[in-house]
Amino acid sequence: MQLVLKHKISHLCCMTLFDSIKQKPFFILGPCVMENQELLYQVAEKVAEIGQKYPIQVIFKSSFDKANRTSIHSYRGPGIEKGMEMLQNVKEKFNLPVTTDIHEPYQAAIAAQVVDILQIPAFLCRQTDLLVAAAETGKIVNVKKAQFLSGQDMFYPAQKVVEAGNEQVILTERGNMYGYNNLAVDFRNIYDMKKFGYPICMDCTHSVQRPGGANGKTGGDRTFVPMMALAAKAFGADGYFMEAHPDPDNALSDGPNMVKLHELEEVIKPLLG
Repeated sequence: MQLVLKHKISHLCCMTLFDSIKQKPFFILGPCVMENQELLYQVAEKVAEIGQKYPIQVIFKSSFDKANRTSIHSYRGPGIEKGMEMLQNVKEKFNLPVTTDIHEPYQAAIAAQVVDILQIPAFLCRQTDLLVAAAETGKIVNVKKAQFLSGQDMFYPAQKVVEAGNEQVILTERGNMYGYNNLAVDFRNIYDMKKFGYPICMDCTHSVQRPGGANGKTGGDRTFVPMMALAAKAFGADGYFMEAHPDPDNALSDGPNMVKLHELEEVIKPLLG
């Protein structure tokens, strides 16, 4: 009986968050990978501060496992058990909704015990079992658009979530692969995806990646993050995904693309007018 009640309360909270996401600009913010608890606290403190200062919805994000790193020798994260413990600590300490990405169907139910939004990685956005497992948790499902799909193609991954019984869907644009080790963003994808009626998010940091383009690591250029965000705003984006780190040049994953933590607020402010 307690388990049923807990599930209903959790689902109600998630619905409230989804309503907020639909009503005002939302920002998914945090370090790429969980390096240690103190890093998560440091970034979450800034995220919470921004959320209190501006009329926006903030969500804290970090990954417990980077399962698609370029090299087998790259740091992946603490794993799902330790990662959920770390996210729970952030959630309780800063009263923030949290999200993380999952890679296999079994991870959905485990992560759903802590997170408010389950993120589906771009490379996996067509994986039916993963989408259905995420949908069945009752949590919001954020599906990132694959680098090989158009915005119009994203109707079908979203439909899988909805037909599994969950209408809480976010779709995220993150660029397309047009050549070796580079991404380009066709902002028309945002306009096309908005026609489906779901909140549309722009991944402003992963879209400036150069995948695998830095000698066994992913490169990129954070210089373009503010411009990616502003262009997405012009095309009608509802939310913005930005990874941030206090020392991105020494981060364990995606350092070249992450916003410097002390600059995060200045990147966000122009998006609010």
